[in-house]
Amino acid sequence: MSANSAFSLAPGVVTGKDYLTLLDACKAGRYALPAINVAGTNSVNAVLEAAAANNSDVIIQCSNGGARFYAGEGMADAERARVLGAASMARHVHMMAKEYGVCVILHTDHADRKHLPWIEGLIALSEQEVAAGRPPLFSSHMIDLSAEPLEANLAECERLLPRMAKLGISLEIELGVTGGEEDGIGEDLEDDADNAHLYTQPEDVLVAWERLSPLGHITVAASFGNVHGVYKPGNVQLRPDILLHAQDCVAEATGLPAGQGERPLSLVFHGGSGSTREDITAAVSYGVFKMNIDTDVQFAFAEAVGGFVSEHPKAFRFQIDPESGAPYKKFYDPRKWLRVGEKGIVHRLRDSFAVLGSAGRSIARK
Repeated sequence: MSANSAFSLAPGVVTGKDYLTLLDACKAGRYALPAINVAGTNSVNAVLEAAAANNSDVIIQCSNGGARFYAGEGMADAERARVLGAASMARHVHMMAKEYGVCVILHTDHADRKHLPWIEGLIALSEQEVAAGRPPLFSSHMIDLSAEPLEANLAECERLLPRMAKLGISLEIELGVTGGEEDGIGEDLEDDADNAHLYTQPEDVLVAWERLSPLGHITVAASFGNVHGVYKPGNVQLRPDILLHAQDCVAEATGLPAGQGERPLSLVFHGGSGSTREDITAAVSYGVFKMNIDTDVQFAFAEAVGGFVSEHPKAFRFQIDPESGAPYKKFYDPRKWLRVGEKGIVHRLRDSFAVLGSAGRSIARK
């Protein structure tokens, strides 16, 4: 029996109505799911293992770069590699997720304008899947035009959302820019609540909601000072209350009693690596159902592998011991040290499931 017994789904990748059921479970339980960027089967399998070990549902996602790597850097056509790499990752998860006994949301992360062909290629593949009687490849896609004027952002979303909605695919949009390496925003920006780049304005969220929600399901990555990666403290500070203001603005416009705990928006926390528990807890209480984790997981994998190499340095220089002639295969065999890296991810994610409140709350039927 699921610990979240008011909701129940078959284990595996969730799309369409099942995806919305999982979001409703998160909202009702006031918890969020970690969304982990992956770049190969090792990271995918580690995420699934961690989710199963913590009895939590989970979000698996890839960026365009992760999809490119998944297909193989040796593939000459980079654009095609992004599409095929993401599709390959999705099919792997569809095959394996049900075996791990948890519900999985499959998502693509951060597609700016130059990467819209990547998303459209994946939508086309999902159209083929649905036409053949199978579910779409992904649960949701992200269109990130937050660096452009609001009108340009919404117009592109309006173009693609109806096509996605027919397939049971949700759309994640970004309003306001999450700083850091991915967006080219550094510490020179001041902590100004009126800065619409760093702090999403509630009025913009309302405009997006009114224009897009009639066309299909949307989630909103709203900026509240978050930064991609882990940096020393700078001028930009997290302000989770920005999320509450956005919820209240939409609630009031839709006739819900603003300020009374209503959460019409499904919100996303980008730049989650390195955040304090207090900020994470506050963001979740304001309607965040998804927190992106990439940098911390990359480091967890690298730290574990690096430690293994440091413990067995000769095995990564020689096939056999130069003095004793003993073979080192049991150390340099990729299955050995890749598994060590997987365990590093599993260990790191245990903390994420706990902090986000999703541990022990999978709605997958056992």
